[in-house]
Amino acid sequence: MAFDRRQVLRLAGTAGAFTFASRIAGATGYPDRPIRFVVPLPAGGAADIIARHMGKWLERLGQPVVIENKPGAGTNVGVQAVVHAPPDGYTLLLIGTASAISPSLYERLPFNVLRDIAPVAGLVRFPLVMEVSRSLPVSTVAEFIAYAKQNPGKVNMGSSGVGTAPHLAGEMFRAMTGIDMLHVPYRGEPPAITDLLSGRVQVMFGAVSASIAHLRSGALRALAVTTAEPIAVLPGLPTVAATVPDYEASGWFGVGVPKGTPREVIERLNQTINAGLSDPEISRHFTELGSTPAAFTPAEFGAHLAAETEKWAKVVKVSGAKAL
Repeated sequence: MAFDRRQVLRLAGTAGAFTFASRIAGATGYPDRPIRFVVPLPAGGAADIIARHMGKWLERLGQPVVIENKPGAGTNVGVQAVVHAPPDGYTLLLIGTASAISPSLYERLPFNVLRDIAPVAGLVRFPLVMEVSRSLPVSTVAEFIAYAKQNPGKVNMGSSGVGTAPHLAGEMFRAMTGIDMLHVPYRGEPPAITDLLSGRVQVMFGAVSASIAHLRSGALRALAVTTAEPIAVLPGLPTVAATVPDYEASGWFGVGVPKGTPREVIERLNQTINAGLSDPEISRHFTELGSTPAAFTPAEFGAHLAAETEKWAKVVKVSGAKAL
């Protein structure tokens, strides 16, 4: 049976309209089963706490949100799991600074975040705090630098993993001060903080949200915050930049989904997440953790991810940091 050009165009238009209508129908019924929220870091850390607060809020969509911790390889294990998940809106990724760092830190990755993950929304920005074990005889950044120079090779720096924001913040500090520190990566912040408390490692550039209780109790000693300005949750604490000019590092978290997820699903998730970020209770929880809510449209979050990837590539190059 032959078709003329007008028939082909009509059929193509009908097929396109059917596909679009099907996606609309799918989005309208979304979600109709539990949502998996992959956190590529261990339970108990800043990422996990933030994800659980937002996961609870997302249950307003009418389905349970199950937090699944998949740590490993500087968050790449969890990211890869989401990259290979069906693009249907039922697998979310807590994406953070590490995903902007990995492309320049690892020589080969089996995925490309900018290509394979669709941005959904921002969640928070968070400062890091330069914190030391109580056993270390320093109380300021200047004293720490002097101690490290007098004791080369004797300062161990813990981090939540190779390529994470705490790791690169420490690498940037090391490059800018010329000190010698041994990097000791852990599978997330909780085990790193445990060893910092015991003195097995002496310093860490950790998320305020993960260690605020230890800082307030005096179990750990805060030397400075890594942001350009002091933060309200740790009043009176100076910035690293007050001693090391032009130093600045901070982290962030947002939400992504597998590339190809219907636009209507992404928009619904974005609207629900942003509503949560403006909710006084959610905002209070995040602020108490030392974080600042950061609402973005999907396009804005995508631009942010691209800019952060470019920024951290420069830090990796200058520091000489490489994945193990």
